[in-house]
Amino acid sequence: MTIRMETMQGLHRTHGCGTISEQEVGKEVVLCGWVERRRDHGGLIFLDLRDRSGVVQVVASPDHNVESFHKAEDVRNEYVLCVRGKITKRDEAAINPNLPTGAYEMFCEELRVLNSAKTPPFYIQDDIDVDENIRLKYRYLDLRRPEMQRNLILRHKVTKAMRDFFDSRDFLEIETPMLTKSTPEGARDYLVPSRVNAGTFYALPQSPQIFKQILMVAGYEKYFQIVRCFRDEDLRADRQPEFTQLDLEMSFVDEEDIYSMLEEMIAHVFKTTLGKEIPLSMPRITWDEAMDKYGSDKPDLRFDMAFTDVTDLVKDTEFKVFRSVIDNGGVVKGIVVPGDAGIPRRELDDLVEYVNRYGAKGLAWACFNEDGSIKSQIMKFLGEDTIRNIGEKMGAKGGDLVLMIADKPATVARALGELRLEMARRMNMIDQDKLAFTWVTDFPMFEYNEDEKRYVAMHHPFTMPRHEDLDKLESDPGSVKAIAYDMVLNGVEIGGGSLRIYQSDVQEKVFKAIGLSEEEAKSKFGFMLDAFQYGAPPHAGCAFGLDRLVMLMAKRQSIRDVIAFPKTQSASDIMSQAPSEVEPKQLKELHIKPDIEEEEEQSLV
Repeated sequence: MTIRMETMQGLHRTHGCGTISEQEVGKEVVLCGWVERRRDHGGLIFLDLRDRSGVVQVVASPDHNVESFHKAEDVRNEYVLCVRGKITKRDEAAINPNLPTGAYEMFCEELRVLNSAKTPPFYIQDDIDVDENIRLKYRYLDLRRPEMQRNLILRHKVTKAMRDFFDSRDFLEIETPMLTKSTPEGARDYLVPSRVNAGTFYALPQSPQIFKQILMVAGYEKYFQIVRCFRDEDLRADRQPEFTQLDLEMSFVDEEDIYSMLEEMIAHVFKTTLGKEIPLSMPRITWDEAMDKYGSDKPDLRFDMAFTDVTDLVKDTEFKVFRSVIDNGGVVKGIVVPGDAGIPRRELDDLVEYVNRYGAKGLAWACFNEDGSIKSQIMKFLGEDTIRNIGEKMGAKGGDLVLMIADKPATVARALGELRLEMARRMNMIDQDKLAFTWVTDFPMFEYNEDEKRYVAMHHPFTMPRHEDLDKLESDPGSVKAIAYDMVLNGVEIGGGSLRIYQSDVQEKVFKAIGLSEEEAKSKFGFMLDAFQYGAPPHAGCAFGLDRLVMLMAKRQSIRDVIAFPKTQSASDIMSQAPSEVEPKQLKELHIKPDIEEEEEQSLV
C-alpha cells in the first residue's frame, strides 16, 4: 500500500485536539495530530486524533467528502494527519464520558496524510505492560503516551512555579559553569579532557556549591538556579548520572529564615501545580531521633511503627544471643505490627531471610493474641513475664505482632528500618495520598570512613558546625553536629542544605578534621578560600532534587518516568546508544591513549 504524503500548504491549524468544546460547535476547525485509533464501520470511519492537548473523534463519511473517506480507509495508527471539518455534538447515546472532548466530534471535509508510520512495538496508551528497556529504546513513542505527557507537563509547571516564586522574592537566577575544577570529596566526577591544555581535565559539576558561595561573596545575596548536575555513581530508582536540582543560596540569614522560605516555596509549588494545601510549619526531627526511632535519616512518617529499645529489659537474661550482642556494645530494638499476630510461620521465616539481606543475623518475634496468650520462638529463653514486659513497653495490644532485632546499632537501624517499611507495605498501612513532610536537622558533621581511616564530611566540608561544638573539631570530631537540614517527603529526601562556613579559621579547622593539609586545601579549593579573604557574609543554602520531587508529585516509582531522556541503571542511553566509542583521531586530539586492551591482557595472565 502506497500513500501519497501531503503538506499543510493552505491549511493552518486552529485548535488543539483536546481543546474542542461547546464554543466550537458549528464552526469549521483545522486539527493536526497522530491517529490513536481507527475504527471502520463500513459507511463511516472513526479516527481518534491525538496531539499534546488531548484526543478528539474525527468522522470520515463519503457523504461529506468521498476523497477524504477513501484516504481514511488507508490510514493506520500513528499516521500524522491534518484534517479540516465542522464540529458537531454527538448523539447523547454516543457521548464518551471518559474523554474531555467526548461530547463532540468533527465531520471531516478534508484529510491530508502528512506522514505514515510503522506499527509501534507497543500500544501508545497508559498502563502498558512492556519491558522498560523497550520503552527506553523507543522513547519517542513512549513519550507520546498520555501519562508520560502528564508527567513532563507537571515537571514544566513545577519549574515555572519555582521560578515565579523566587523571582517574586527578589532572587536572581544566575548560571554557573558546566566545565569546572575537579574536587573529589564526594561522589566520582565525570571528567572532560582539555584539547588545548594537554593532560588536564575539567569536571562536570556535582553541584554549583562553590560558585554559589562565591556569588554570596560577590554580593548577590539571593541566588537560585535550576541546574544540571553530574555524578559518576551507582544508580538506583531515584538516581541518575545527570540530574536536575533547584539550587539556591542567601546571605545574612539563619536557619529559621531557610525553613520558612523553603516551606513557602514547597507550599506554592503544590498549590500552583496540584491544587494541594501544604502546612507552612513542617514538623522537625533531629538526626539522632530519626535514626533512633526509624533507623533512617529520611523517615517515612505516613505511618507510625517507631522503634522501641528493649535492651534494658533483656540485658540480664540468660538468652545468649541477646547477651552476647549487648556485651559487645549492641542493642535490642523492636517494632509493633498492629493486627498481625496471626501471621503464618512461613511468613515469619521469610522475614528472617528479609532482614538477613540488610546484615541482621536473626529476627525474634512474639505474637500477642486476642485471648491474652503469647506465642514466641524465644519464650523458653526469656520467659513469659519478660515477653509481656517487652510487649507492655512497646505498647503491643491483643492481636499485635512484635518483631525484634539484636545487633550493632548501625545494623539494627538499617535492618529494622527496612523491616518497618516492608511490614507497612504488607499491612497496607501507607496512605498513598498522604503527604508527610518533615525536616531532619542536626546531622553529624562527620562520618568515619573505614577504607580511608579518616573522618569525611557527611554533607560537604563547607557546612557550619554548631557553635557549641566548635571546640570539639580537634578533640572529638565524631561528636560535632552540623547546622544542616534535609526536607523529607514520604521517606524520600527531596532537599538538603546547611548554613555555610564563612570564617577562615573555622574552615581551616574543618579541613584539618577531615585530614586535608593546608597545601591540599589550597590545591582543591584555593580560589574559593582566596575569595573568602575579601569579606564573606554569613550565608546559607539548599538544593532540591527536581526529579525526585516531581516523581513524588506524579506518584511514580522511578525518576525515569519524569525525565524525558533518562539513562538505565548501567548509565547508558538505549535509544541513542550512549556512551559509545569515538574515533581514534578524536582521542589523539585530546591526548588520550586508552589502556583497556592492556588491562584485559593483564587479566588473562
